[in-house]
Amino acid sequence: MGSTRPEFRDWSVFRVGLTGGIASGKSTVASLFGALGVPVIDTDLIAREVVAPGTPGLTAVVGAFGPDVLQADGTLDRRRLRDLAFATAERRQRLEAILHPRIRERLEVLCATSGGPYQVLVIPLLVEVALEARVDRVLVVDCSESVQRARLRVRDGESAAGADRLLAAQANRAARLSRGDDVLVNEGTRDELHRRVQELHGNYLNFAARPQRGSGSGVQDVE
Repeated sequence: MGSTRPEFRDWSVFRVGLTGGIASGKSTVASLFGALGVPVIDTDLIAREVVAPGTPGLTAVVGAFGPDVLQADGTLDRRRLRDLAFATAERRQRLEAILHPRIRERLEVLCATSGGPYQVLVIPLLVEVALEARVDRVLVVDCSESVQRARLRVRDGESAAGADRLLAAQANRAARLSRGDDVLVNEGTRDELHRRVQELHGNYLNFAARPQRGSGSGVQDVE
C-alpha cells in the first residue's frame, strides 16, 4: 500500500487526506479527529458552499441540469441532482467539471488559514480525482460493500439498485486500499474506532513534527 508522494510541497502544515467509500464512516472518523483539536476541512461541506444560492457554482449547475434541481426556496435539491448526475457517466463528469475546480480552490484557502499541528482533509473522491499530490499521507476508512449497502439503505433510504449505482460510481475498494498509507476498518464499535483514531493521532503528531522539505525542493520526508 501507499499513496503517491507529492513531488512539490507548497504548504506548511502536515496534511492527512481522509477518504473512503460512501457510507464507510468518514464523517464519524473526522469528528473524532476534530474532538482531539485537529482542524478538519471537509470537501463535502465545501461542495455545499460552492453551490449556495447566488453563487456562480449554482448558476452553472442549473445551466447544466435544468431548474428542476432547485427546491422551492431556491436552494439546490441535492438528492434530485444526485439522481440526475449519477444516471450516466457523462452527466457525472459534467457535474464534476463544475464542482471540482471550485472545491479545490476553496480547499486551499481553508488549509492556508486553519493552522493546527496537522490537518485532516476529508476528500471522498481523493483517489478518483488524484488528489494524493495535495496531501502528505492518505488515511482510508474502510468497510465491506455489504455494510455500505446496508448503511445506504438505512441512512439514505436508497433502494438496492440505487445503492449499487452509487457504489459503482466510485473507485473500487481494492484500488482505494492500494493508495492508502493507513487503513481504518470501521465495522466495530464506536469505542474501537475511537481507540484507533487516538493511535493514528499520535502517529500523525510524530510525522508532523519531522522537518518537511519546502516548496519546489522535491518529495517531503515522511517515511
